Amino acid sequence: MTKAPGCVLCEGPGGRLVFEGAKLRVIHAEEAGFPGFYRVVWREHAAEFSDLDAADRVLCMDAVAVVEQCLREHLAPAKINLAALGNMVAHLHWHVIARFAGDSHFPGSVWAVAQRERNASQEADIAARLPAAEAAMIERLGNRSF
Repeated sequence: MTKAPGCVLCEGPGGRLVFEGAKLRVIHAEEAGFPGFYRVVWREHAAEFSDLDAADRVLCMDAVAVVEQCLREHLAPAKINLAALGNMVAHLHWHVIARFAGDSHFPGSVWAVAQRERNASQEADIAARLPAAEAAMIERLGNRSF
């Protein structure tokens, strides 16, 4: 496996591991205020999406879609945000973030300035539904060669 020295995503999972396959893993990012924040992390060190061959790009995006679908089905968010920035960690990973109308930053980005106080009750309700969403992710991702 190709690893880059000092890369936090090569050296560890990058969050709470939900699923690990031969090509990628899904982690719960545990970002304060955003209980539905997941990342799809490519196993091999690659800085850019275009570094993957065509088949791996399809596989990666299929995994992103599975995570998105499971979050939509089990959490019923107002919106799903997808991002592949890599400015802080130049290791290919996709952010898949379930967003809710009452979250502290909505409708802005999770990286923008907060618009309101965090809603602990809403966050707890979302967190209580994560096990079902994650079970669905594991089942659907496990049925394919991710």
